[in-house]
Amino acid sequence: MVARTSSRRPRRAKAGTRASGARGRPPLAGVSVVDLTRVLAGPFCSMLLGDMGAEIIKVEEPGKGDDTRTWPPFSGGESTYFMSVNRNKKSLTLNLKAPEGQGILRRLIRRSDVVLENFRPGTMARLGLGYESLKRSNPRLVYCAISGFGESGPEAGRPGYDLIVQGESGLMDLTGFPDGPPVKVGTSIADLVAGIEACHGVVLALYARERTGKGQKVEVAMLDVMASLLTYQAGIYFATGKRPTRRGNQHPSIVPYEVFKAADAYLTVGVANNSLWERFCGALDRPDLAKDGRFDSETKRVEARETLIPLLGAIFATRPAEEWLRRFDKAGVPAGRIKSVAEVCESPHLLERGMIVTLPHPKAERVRVFGVPIRLQATPGGVSVPPPLLGQHTEEILTRVAGLSRAQVARLRSQGIC
Repeated sequence: MVARTSSRRPRRAKAGTRASGARGRPPLAGVSVVDLTRVLAGPFCSMLLGDMGAEIIKVEEPGKGDDTRTWPPFSGGESTYFMSVNRNKKSLTLNLKAPEGQGILRRLIRRSDVVLENFRPGTMARLGLGYESLKRSNPRLVYCAISGFGESGPEAGRPGYDLIVQGESGLMDLTGFPDGPPVKVGTSIADLVAGIEACHGVVLALYARERTGKGQKVEVAMLDVMASLLTYQAGIYFATGKRPTRRGNQHPSIVPYEVFKAADAYLTVGVANNSLWERFCGALDRPDLAKDGRFDSETKRVEARETLIPLLGAIFATRPAEEWLRRFDKAGVPAGRIKSVAEVCESPHLLERGMIVTLPHPKAERVRVFGVPIRLQATPGGVSVPPPLLGQHTEEILTRVAGLSRAQVARLRSQGIC
Protein backbone atom coordinates (compact mmCIF):
# COMPACT_ATOMS: atom_id res chain seq x y z
CA MET A 1 0.00 0.00 0.00
CA VAL A 2 1.55 3.28 -1.08
CA ALA A 3 0.63 6.37 0.89
CA ARG A 4 0.90 9.95 -0.33
CA THR A 5 2.89 11.09 2.64
CA SER A 6 6.18 9.86 3.99
CA SER A 7 6.78 9.94 7.75
CA ARG A 8 10.00 9.48 9.68
CA ARG A 9 8.98 6.78 12.11
CA PRO A 10 11.12 5.27 14.86
CA ARG A 11 12.51 1.83 14.23
CA ARG A 12 10.25 -0.91 15.51
CA ALA A 13 11.42 -3.05 18.40
CA LYS A 14 12.79 -6.42 17.31
CA ALA A 15 12.79 -8.44 20.50
CA GLY A 16 9.47 -10.04 21.22
CA THR A 17 7.59 -8.18 18.50
CA ARG A 18 8.90 -9.24 15.11
CA ALA A 19 9.25 -12.55 13.35
CA SER A 20 12.81 -13.81 13.41
CA GLY A 21 14.85 -12.53 10.47
CA ALA A 22 12.13 -10.19 9.19
CA ARG A 23 13.45 -7.05 7.47
CA GLY A 24 10.47 -5.54 5.66
CA ARG A 25 8.82 -2.30 6.69
CA PRO A 26 5.53 -2.62 8.59
CA PRO A 27 2.58 -2.79 6.15
CA LEU A 28 1.15 0.63 7.06
CA ALA A 29 4.48 2.50 7.17
CA GLY A 30 3.99 5.90 5.52
CA VAL A 31 0.28 6.08 6.32
CA SER A 32 -0.57 9.16 8.39
CA VAL A 33 -3.58 9.07 10.75
CA VAL A 34 -5.17 12.03 12.54
CA ASP A 35 -6.86 10.48 15.56
CA LEU A 36 -9.59 12.58 17.18
CA THR A 37 -11.00 9.72 19.24
CA ARG A 38 -10.99 9.16 22.97
CA VAL A 39 -11.74 6.52 25.61
CA LEU A 40 -11.56 3.03 24.03
CA ALA A 41 -13.14 2.06 20.68
CA GLY A 42 -11.34 4.72 18.64
CA PRO A 43 -8.03 4.60 20.54
CA PHE A 44 -7.98 0.81 20.20
CA CYS A 45 -8.48 1.20 16.44
CA SER A 46 -5.67 3.73 16.11
CA MET A 47 -3.40 1.59 18.29
CA LEU A 48 -3.90 -1.34 15.92
CA LEU A 49 -3.06 0.90 12.96
CA GLY A 50 -0.01 2.23 14.80
CA ASP A 51 1.15 -1.29 15.61
CA MET A 52 1.28 -1.94 11.87
CA GLY A 53 3.42 1.11 11.16
CA ALA A 54 1.01 4.01 10.63
CA GLU A 55 1.97 7.36 12.15
CA ILE A 56 -0.77 8.17 14.67
CA ILE A 57 -1.25 11.82 15.60
CA LYS A 58 -3.51 11.77 18.65
CA VAL A 59 -5.26 15.14 18.93
CA GLU A 60 -6.17 16.03 22.52
CA GLU A 61 -7.69 18.96 24.37
CA PRO A 62 -5.03 21.24 25.91
CA GLY A 63 -4.70 20.79 29.67
CA LYS A 64 -7.10 17.83 29.73
CA GLY A 65 -6.45 15.26 27.05
CA ASP A 66 -8.25 11.98 26.52
CA ASP A 67 -10.94 11.37 29.15
CA THR A 68 -9.14 8.25 30.32
CA ARG A 69 -6.00 10.14 31.36
CA THR A 70 -7.78 10.83 34.67
CA TRP A 71 -9.13 7.29 35.20
CA PRO A 72 -7.45 5.36 38.05
CA PRO A 73 -5.36 3.46 38.85
CA PHE A 74 -2.14 5.31 38.02
CA SER A 75 1.51 4.45 37.53
CA GLY A 76 3.91 7.36 37.88
CA GLY A 77 0.92 9.68 37.67
CA GLU A 78 -0.21 8.20 34.34
CA SER A 79 -3.48 6.30 33.93
CA THR A 80 -2.96 2.57 33.38
CA TYR A 81 -6.22 2.54 31.37
CA PHE A 82 -4.91 5.21 29.00
CA MET A 83 -1.52 3.55 28.65
CA SER A 84 -3.07 0.18 27.77
CA VAL A 85 -4.39 1.39 24.39
CA ASN A 86 -2.26 4.37 23.38
CA ARG A 87 1.20 3.05 22.53
CA ASN A 88 2.79 3.82 19.14
CA LYS A 89 1.16 7.27 19.04
CA LYS A 90 2.16 10.93 19.20
CA SER A 91 0.17 13.43 21.27
CA LEU A 92 -0.76 16.83 19.86
CA THR A 93 -2.80 19.24 21.97
CA LEU A 94 -5.15 21.46 19.98
CA ASN A 95 -8.22 23.50 20.93
CA LEU A 96 -10.81 22.56 18.33
CA LYS A 97 -13.29 25.13 19.66
CA ALA A 98 -10.97 27.93 18.52
CA PRO A 99 -11.14 28.89 14.82
CA GLU A 100 -7.34 28.89 14.59
CA GLY A 101 -7.23 25.42 16.11
CA GLN A 102 -9.74 24.20 13.54
CA GLY A 103 -7.65 25.75 10.79
CA ILE A 104 -4.53 23.91 11.96
CA LEU A 105 -6.48 20.65 12.10
CA ARG A 106 -7.63 21.17 8.50
CA ARG A 107 -4.02 21.73 7.48
CA LEU A 108 -2.99 18.47 9.14
CA ILE A 109 -5.85 16.57 7.53
CA ARG A 110 -4.97 17.86 4.07
CA ARG A 111 -1.62 16.11 4.48
CA SER A 112 -2.98 12.92 6.05
CA ASP A 113 -4.39 9.65 4.80
CA VAL A 114 -6.90 8.85 7.54
CA VAL A 115 -9.09 10.67 10.06
CA LEU A 116 -10.65 8.81 13.00
CA GLU A 117 -13.42 10.32 15.13
CA ASN A 118 -15.94 9.03 17.65
CA PHE A 119 -17.96 12.14 18.44
CA ARG A 120 -21.75 11.90 18.49
CA PRO A 121 -23.03 11.95 14.88
CA GLY A 122 -23.25 15.48 13.51
CA THR A 123 -20.64 17.03 15.83
CA MET A 124 -17.86 17.17 13.24
CA ALA A 125 -20.20 18.57 10.58
CA ARG A 126 -21.28 21.37 12.94
CA LEU A 127 -17.60 22.29 13.34
CA GLY A 128 -17.18 22.37 9.58
CA LEU A 129 -15.00 19.27 9.82
CA GLY A 130 -17.36 16.61 8.47
CA TYR A 131 -16.38 14.24 5.68
CA GLU A 132 -18.13 16.18 2.90
CA SER A 133 -16.17 19.29 3.83
CA LEU A 134 -12.79 17.61 4.36
CA LYS A 135 -12.83 15.54 1.19
CA ARG A 136 -12.99 18.67 -0.95
CA SER A 137 -9.44 19.55 0.06
CA ASN A 138 -8.26 15.94 0.32
CA PRO A 139 -10.17 13.61 -2.05
CA ARG A 140 -7.94 10.70 -1.01
CA LEU A 141 -8.95 10.99 2.63
CA VAL A 142 -10.31 7.93 4.45
CA TYR A 143 -12.66 9.24 7.13
CA CYS A 144 -13.76 6.77 9.83
CA ALA A 145 -16.60 7.64 12.21
CA ILE A 146 -17.36 5.38 15.19
CA SER A 147 -20.59 5.84 17.15
CA GLY A 148 -22.85 3.91 19.48
CA PHE A 149 -25.96 3.55 17.34
CA GLY A 150 -24.96 4.86 13.91
CA GLU A 151 -25.80 7.84 11.74
CA SER A 152 -29.14 6.57 10.39
CA GLY A 153 -32.20 4.79 11.73
CA PRO A 154 -34.71 5.80 14.42
CA GLU A 155 -32.09 5.65 17.19
CA ALA A 156 -29.33 7.47 15.32
CA GLY A 157 -27.30 9.83 17.43
CA ARG A 158 -27.97 8.18 20.79
CA PRO A 159 -24.95 8.33 23.08
CA GLY A 160 -23.59 4.89 23.82
CA TYR A 161 -20.97 3.58 26.18
CA ASP A 162 -19.89 -0.05 26.04
CA LEU A 163 -22.24 -1.15 28.83
CA ILE A 164 -25.24 0.45 27.12
CA VAL A 165 -24.49 -1.28 23.83
CA GLN A 166 -23.84 -4.65 25.49
CA GLY A 167 -27.32 -4.40 26.97
CA GLU A 168 -29.04 -3.15 23.81
CA SER A 169 -27.35 -5.72 21.55
CA GLY A 170 -28.78 -8.82 23.25
CA LEU A 171 -25.36 -9.89 24.51
CA MET A 172 -26.16 -9.35 28.19
CA ASP A 173 -29.45 -11.22 27.83
CA LEU A 174 -27.35 -14.24 26.82
CA THR A 175 -24.66 -13.83 29.48
CA GLY A 176 -25.10 -15.21 32.99
CA PHE A 177 -26.95 -18.13 34.52
CA PRO A 178 -30.63 -18.92 33.90
CA ASP A 179 -31.68 -18.05 37.45
CA GLY A 180 -29.54 -14.91 37.67
CA PRO A 181 -29.59 -11.39 36.22
CA PRO A 182 -28.12 -10.38 32.85
CA VAL A 183 -24.34 -9.94 33.10
CA LYS A 184 -21.91 -7.89 31.05
CA VAL A 185 -18.77 -9.42 29.57
CA GLY A 186 -15.70 -8.96 31.79
CA THR A 187 -13.98 -6.61 29.35
CA SER A 188 -15.40 -3.77 27.23
CA ILE A 189 -16.15 -6.07 24.33
CA ALA A 190 -18.43 -3.68 22.40
CA ASP A 191 -15.79 -0.96 22.38
CA LEU A 192 -12.96 -3.32 21.52
CA VAL A 193 -14.68 -5.17 18.69
CA ALA A 194 -15.92 -1.86 17.26
CA GLY A 195 -12.30 -0.72 17.29
CA ILE A 196 -11.22 -3.87 15.46
CA GLU A 197 -13.95 -3.42 12.84
CA ALA A 198 -13.03 0.24 12.41
CA CYS A 199 -9.41 -0.77 11.80
CA HIS A 200 -10.65 -3.37 9.33
CA GLY A 201 -12.76 -0.76 7.56
CA VAL A 202 -9.90 1.75 7.36
CA VAL A 203 -7.53 -0.79 5.85
CA LEU A 204 -10.18 -1.89 3.33
CA ALA A 205 -10.76 1.74 2.32
CA LEU A 206 -7.00 2.30 1.92
CA TYR A 207 -6.82 -0.84 -0.23
CA ALA A 208 -9.74 0.36 -2.37
CA ARG A 209 -8.00 3.73 -2.75
CA GLU A 210 -5.11 1.99 -4.48
CA ARG A 211 -7.53 1.08 -7.28
CA THR A 212 -9.75 4.15 -7.38
CA GLY A 213 -7.40 6.92 -6.27
CA LYS A 214 -10.14 8.19 -3.98
CA GLY A 215 -10.84 7.93 -0.28
CA GLN A 216 -14.23 7.29 1.28
CA LYS A 217 -16.15 7.44 4.53
CA VAL A 218 -16.16 4.43 6.85
CA GLU A 219 -18.98 4.26 9.40
CA VAL A 220 -18.94 1.82 12.32
CA ALA A 221 -21.78 1.60 14.84
CA MET A 222 -21.11 -0.35 18.02
CA LEU A 223 -24.66 -1.73 18.00
CA ASP A 224 -24.24 -3.05 14.43
CA VAL A 225 -20.98 -4.72 15.38
CA MET A 226 -22.38 -6.41 18.47
CA ALA A 227 -25.55 -7.55 16.72
CA SER A 228 -23.40 -9.17 14.03
CA LEU A 229 -21.63 -11.20 16.73
CA LEU A 230 -24.87 -12.96 17.72
CA THR A 231 -24.32 -15.28 14.70
CA TYR A 232 -25.59 -18.76 15.68
CA GLN A 233 -27.68 -17.37 18.56
CA ALA A 234 -29.53 -15.13 16.11
CA GLY A 235 -29.69 -18.07 13.71
CA ILE A 236 -31.70 -20.01 16.28
CA TYR A 237 -34.22 -17.19 16.54
CA PHE A 238 -34.41 -16.50 12.79
CA ALA A 239 -35.03 -20.18 12.03
CA THR A 240 -37.32 -21.18 14.91
CA GLY A 241 -38.72 -17.99 16.39
CA LYS A 242 -37.52 -19.17 19.79
CA ARG A 243 -35.67 -16.71 22.02
CA PRO A 244 -32.20 -17.92 23.02
CA THR A 245 -31.77 -17.80 26.77
CA ARG A 246 -28.97 -17.54 29.30
CA ARG A 247 -27.23 -20.87 29.80
CA GLY A 248 -24.37 -19.97 32.08
CA ASN A 249 -21.30 -21.77 30.70
CA GLN A 250 -23.26 -24.11 28.46
CA HIS A 251 -23.46 -24.09 24.66
CA PRO A 252 -26.86 -24.37 22.94
CA SER A 253 -25.64 -26.85 20.30
CA ILE A 254 -22.67 -28.71 21.84
CA VAL A 255 -22.54 -31.02 24.88
CA PRO A 256 -20.25 -31.25 26.78
CA TYR A 257 -18.87 -27.76 26.20
CA GLU A 258 -18.63 -26.01 29.56
CA VAL A 259 -16.92 -25.62 32.92
CA PHE A 260 -16.45 -28.58 35.26
CA LYS A 261 -15.17 -28.72 38.84
CA ALA A 262 -12.32 -31.16 39.33
CA ALA A 263 -11.25 -32.24 42.80
CA ASP A 264 -9.25 -29.05 43.30
CA ALA A 265 -10.02 -26.52 40.56
CA TYR A 266 -12.26 -25.60 37.67
CA LEU A 267 -11.45 -26.53 34.09
CA THR A 268 -13.03 -26.18 30.66
CA VAL A 269 -13.74 -28.93 28.15
CA GLY A 270 -15.00 -28.74 24.57
CA VAL A 271 -16.27 -31.91 22.86
CA ALA A 272 -17.77 -30.79 19.58
CA ASN A 273 -18.03 -34.00 17.56
CA ASN A 274 -18.37 -37.78 17.92
CA SER A 275 -14.68 -38.49 17.36
CA LEU A 276 -13.76 -36.19 20.26
CA TRP A 277 -16.53 -37.76 22.34
CA GLU A 278 -14.97 -41.20 21.98
CA ARG A 279 -11.51 -39.90 22.95
CA PHE A 280 -13.00 -37.91 25.81
CA CYS A 281 -14.72 -40.97 27.23
CA GLY A 282 -11.50 -42.95 26.92
CA ALA A 283 -9.62 -40.26 28.87
CA LEU A 284 -12.28 -40.49 31.59
CA ASP A 285 -11.77 -44.28 31.80
CA ARG A 286 -15.41 -44.55 30.77
CA PRO A 287 -15.39 -45.97 27.23
CA ASP A 288 -18.85 -47.34 27.92
CA LEU A 289 -20.28 -43.82 27.70
CA ALA A 290 -19.14 -43.51 24.09
CA LYS A 291 -21.35 -46.48 23.20
CA ASP A 292 -24.28 -45.51 25.42
CA GLY A 293 -27.29 -45.06 23.15
CA ARG A 294 -28.36 -41.97 25.07
CA PHE A 295 -25.15 -40.11 24.17
CA ASP A 296 -23.80 -41.54 20.89
CA SER A 297 -24.55 -38.53 18.66
CA GLU A 298 -24.26 -34.74 18.91
CA THR A 299 -28.04 -34.35 18.88
CA LYS A 300 -28.59 -37.01 21.56
CA ARG A 301 -26.05 -35.43 23.87
CA VAL A 302 -27.79 -32.05 23.58
CA GLU A 303 -31.16 -33.69 24.27
CA ALA A 304 -29.72 -35.60 27.26
CA ARG A 305 -27.87 -32.60 28.70
CA GLU A 306 -29.68 -32.75 32.06
CA THR A 307 -28.64 -36.38 32.52
CA LEU A 308 -25.14 -36.25 31.06
CA ILE A 309 -23.70 -33.14 32.72
CA PRO A 310 -24.29 -34.27 36.36
CA LEU A 311 -22.85 -37.67 35.45
CA LEU A 312 -19.69 -36.08 34.05
CA GLY A 313 -19.50 -33.68 37.00
CA ALA A 314 -19.31 -36.61 39.40
CA ILE A 315 -16.48 -38.17 37.38
CA PHE A 316 -14.47 -34.92 37.23
CA ALA A 317 -14.71 -34.52 41.01
CA THR A 318 -12.68 -37.69 41.54
CA ARG A 319 -9.32 -36.37 40.27
CA PRO A 320 -7.33 -33.10 40.36
CA ALA A 321 -7.49 -30.73 37.42
CA GLU A 322 -3.88 -31.25 36.32
CA GLU A 323 -4.38 -34.99 36.01
CA TRP A 324 -7.45 -34.49 33.84
CA LEU A 325 -5.60 -31.99 31.68
CA ARG A 326 -2.71 -34.42 31.16
CA ARG A 327 -5.17 -37.13 30.13
CA PHE A 328 -7.04 -34.83 27.73
CA ASP A 329 -3.82 -33.54 26.22
CA LYS A 330 -2.64 -37.07 25.53
CA ALA A 331 -6.01 -37.92 23.99
CA GLY A 332 -6.14 -34.74 21.88
CA VAL A 333 -9.24 -33.40 23.63
CA PRO A 334 -9.47 -29.57 23.91
CA ALA A 335 -9.40 -28.61 27.59
CA GLY A 336 -7.87 -25.97 29.82
CA ARG A 337 -7.66 -24.35 33.23
CA ILE A 338 -9.50 -21.15 34.09
CA LYS A 339 -6.64 -18.72 34.64
CA SER A 340 -6.63 -15.39 36.40
CA VAL A 341 -5.69 -12.17 34.63
CA ALA A 342 -2.51 -12.14 36.74
CA GLU A 343 -1.55 -15.59 35.45
CA VAL A 344 -2.12 -14.52 31.85
CA CYS A 345 -0.04 -11.37 32.32
CA GLU A 346 2.84 -13.52 33.61
CA SER A 347 2.38 -16.38 31.12
CA PRO A 348 5.70 -17.95 30.02
CA HIS A 349 3.98 -19.03 26.80
CA LEU A 350 2.87 -15.49 25.90
CA LEU A 351 6.25 -14.11 26.94
CA GLU A 352 8.05 -16.56 24.66
CA ARG A 353 5.76 -15.54 21.78
CA GLY A 354 6.55 -11.86 22.25
CA MET A 355 3.05 -11.06 23.48
CA ILE A 356 4.24 -9.35 26.67
CA VAL A 357 6.33 -6.29 25.89
CA THR A 358 8.05 -3.87 28.26
CA LEU A 359 8.53 -0.24 27.17
CA PRO A 360 10.48 2.55 28.88
CA HIS A 361 8.29 5.48 29.97
CA PRO A 362 9.33 8.99 31.07
CA LYS A 363 7.04 8.99 34.13
CA ALA A 364 5.94 5.42 34.80
CA GLU A 365 9.56 4.21 34.25
CA ARG A 366 8.40 1.10 32.45
CA VAL A 367 5.10 0.02 30.97
CA ARG A 368 4.15 -3.56 30.20
CA VAL A 369 1.65 -4.09 27.41
CA PHE A 370 0.46 -6.96 25.27
CA GLY A 371 2.13 -7.26 21.89
CA VAL A 372 0.78 -7.58 18.34
CA PRO A 373 -1.35 -10.72 17.88
CA ILE A 374 -1.21 -10.65 14.06
CA ARG A 375 2.09 -12.11 12.85
CA LEU A 376 3.17 -11.13 9.35
CA GLN A 377 6.27 -13.05 8.35
CA ALA A 378 7.84 -10.56 5.94
CA THR A 379 6.43 -7.20 7.05
CA PRO A 380 5.52 -7.51 10.73
CA GLY A 381 4.23 -4.78 12.96
CA GLY A 382 5.55 -4.16 16.43
CA VAL A 383 5.42 -2.26 19.71
CA SER A 384 8.22 0.27 20.21
CA VAL A 385 6.85 3.66 21.30
CA PRO A 386 5.40 4.08 24.82
CA PRO A 387 2.09 5.86 25.39
CA PRO A 388 2.70 9.62 25.01
CA LEU A 389 2.53 12.27 27.68
CA LEU A 390 -0.14 14.89 27.05
CA GLY A 391 1.07 17.19 24.27
CA GLN A 392 4.48 15.51 24.16
CA HIS A 393 4.81 15.86 20.38
CA THR A 394 2.92 19.12 19.81
CA GLU A 395 5.89 21.18 18.65
CA GLU A 396 7.24 18.38 16.45
CA ILE A 397 3.93 17.85 14.66
CA LEU A 398 3.07 21.52 14.23
CA THR A 399 6.51 22.30 12.79
CA ARG A 400 7.16 19.15 10.75
CA VAL A 401 3.66 18.34 9.52
CA ALA A 402 1.69 21.60 9.74
CA GLY A 403 4.67 23.74 8.67
CA LEU A 404 4.54 26.25 11.54
CA SER A 405 7.57 27.95 13.03
CA ARG A 406 8.58 27.49 16.66
CA ALA A 407 7.65 31.11 17.30
CA GLN A 408 4.15 30.45 15.95
CA VAL A 409 3.83 27.37 18.15
CA ALA A 410 4.90 29.41 21.20
CA ARG A 411 2.25 32.02 20.41
CA LEU A 412 -0.43 29.34 20.04
CA ARG A 413 0.56 27.87 23.40
CA SER A 414 0.35 31.25 25.10
CA GLN A 415 -3.18 31.67 23.71
CA GLY A 416 -4.34 28.23 24.84
CA ILE A 417 -4.77 26.94 21.27
CA CYS A 418 -2.21 24.13 21.62
